[in-house]
Amino acid sequence: MSVHIVALGSECPGGVGPGDETTGPGQIQGGLLWSYLGHGARELDPNSVTPSRHPLNPAFMEYQSRVFGDVRVMVRDCPSWDLSDSDWASIRSVLEQADIVVIKYSVNDKLAFQQVRNVYAPRLRPLLRHWGVPVILVAVGARLNDEGPPCTCPLCASDWSSCVPHSEGLQLSRDLGATYLELPSLNNFFVDRYFGSVLEYFMIQCLKQKAKERPDKRRGHRFNEPRPPHLDQPARLPLVRVEESSFSQDLQWLLERGVQFADVAFYAGDSGKELGWAHASVLCAVSPYFRQLLVGRQAWERPVSRCTCRDRDGPHSLLSTWDGGIDDLPRADGHPPGHLSRLVVKEPLLCLCLWETLMFLYRGAWEWEYLEEAIAEKLKNPLAVAQLIDRIRSFVGREKAPRDTPTPRSQQGPLTLGSLFNSPLYSDVIFMVQGSVLPAHRAVLVARCDVMAAMFSGKYAEARSRVVPIHGVSSDTFLAFLEYLYTDTCCPASVLQAMAVLVCAEMYQVKRLQHLCEVCVCAYLQSMPSRELASTGISVIRLLRRAKASLYISISTGVCLIKVSHLCFESFGPIISLYFHFKLT
Repeated sequence: MSVHIVALGSECPGGVGPGDETTGPGQIQGGLLWSYLGHGARELDPNSVTPSRHPLNPAFMEYQSRVFGDVRVMVRDCPSWDLSDSDWASIRSVLEQADIVVIKYSVNDKLAFQQVRNVYAPRLRPLLRHWGVPVILVAVGARLNDEGPPCTCPLCASDWSSCVPHSEGLQLSRDLGATYLELPSLNNFFVDRYFGSVLEYFMIQCLKQKAKERPDKRRGHRFNEPRPPHLDQPARLPLVRVEESSFSQDLQWLLERGVQFADVAFYAGDSGKELGWAHASVLCAVSPYFRQLLVGRQAWERPVSRCTCRDRDGPHSLLSTWDGGIDDLPRADGHPPGHLSRLVVKEPLLCLCLWETLMFLYRGAWEWEYLEEAIAEKLKNPLAVAQLIDRIRSFVGREKAPRDTPTPRSQQGPLTLGSLFNSPLYSDVIFMVQGSVLPAHRAVLVARCDVMAAMFSGKYAEARSRVVPIHGVSSDTFLAFLEYLYTDTCCPASVLQAMAVLVCAEMYQVKRLQHLCEVCVCAYLQSMPSRELASTGISVIRLLRRAKASLYISISTGVCLIKVSHLCFESFGPIISLYFHFKLT
């Protein structure tokens, strides 16, 4: 990074006359800026002992130096205003490249000062204000009556005829928007301490501005300073493909083949014919109407008479419960007897389309278009279809839309069983995990997990027991596992919980949950800083071995990438273990 300084004017009385062709080398080398730069100032031409001239404008003398160790300072000095007057266009092009402008004059040369104030200052003022370049106005020399600080009173103005008073120099600095300095002499104190401090301040501000404009170009490191190690950015972890959700398909399978766990039977109101079977837990979770109808059988909530046909025009006129519910009904498949609820369907249209209605409810109660198509294909009557659709809307507690057309599928998602999660409502199994009681529903577990289906359907002890103990898993982990089965979502709070749920999902062979936890682990490893990862107490070697043993390629690759990119968050011992682990495998 470099700083360009343009100096105008001469600090010596008289300067360069109009007839002179060149500027004396001694005048430049003994000038203000050359004295400040000291022994570091050198000409551009190494073979020359004097400062070289600007290639495009001979009025400027060029020389350079270095400050602050590695910042190059380029100085272009024009000591004669008469020479600059010969080609003002080229002078302007040089001024456009300036970072700092220094204007010098001698206090003992009033004619030159008046020429600057009356002729050149009006030209410079609009340019300097437009570019916003910092300007330093320097008055060099001692006045004839100076024995102390400059005085502006009329009694001390005896030398005004030959010297430039302090007030006129200060006024010129205000017109140009410059910083005004007075140097009685060019000794080390005034040049280094006074003028040098002001110039260094503007150079630092200039370097900061350039660093903001070009953030990609930073200051180079000093040669004697130790450079910190360069660490590349960690590579992105591989993407994990997660299967599409099978929640609706699982509940559809439960309706079609899960008769073993059904506890609701539907019968025709006129003939008493059996129409089908369903599961009270699913119906209560999806439909508030069924929840009111089935839960109303509890003696402490509803009276003994449980007929719900009090309102002929309302939804209660569709179904009713029978007081003589079928209790302890034996099953042909050998399933233990349980409490069953019998519902009487009094609506003829609903009797014809009960299977399509139950399929619609089991799949999440959101596919209105498919339901309307299925009912229209069976009834062949648009008026009857519209009437039955309105009745089914009462099942899910959804008001009729402004139009008769169903809500688009993109605006409404399928309903889940979240209201049944960790709820004792119609619970038929209780998990005991580390002393915690977790109620659940066999029908949901069988539909969502193959291991649970085998456990509750076969001749295992869990199939005939209401209380099932779970070992080797914490209560929080198993609760998160059950939450996925009921809601089809998984949101671990930390990488440790994600790994624990991943192990539980592997134990019960829920592939989609395994992949979701794998995505969570990769995301946590990618975004977690090294110090935070070290504070969690995770053993990277154990994590890598478990991932490779379970064929979690993305996790093992992610651990390797983190290990290579950030070796600082663990001690040296695990690094040696990692080396021998790869050496052996």
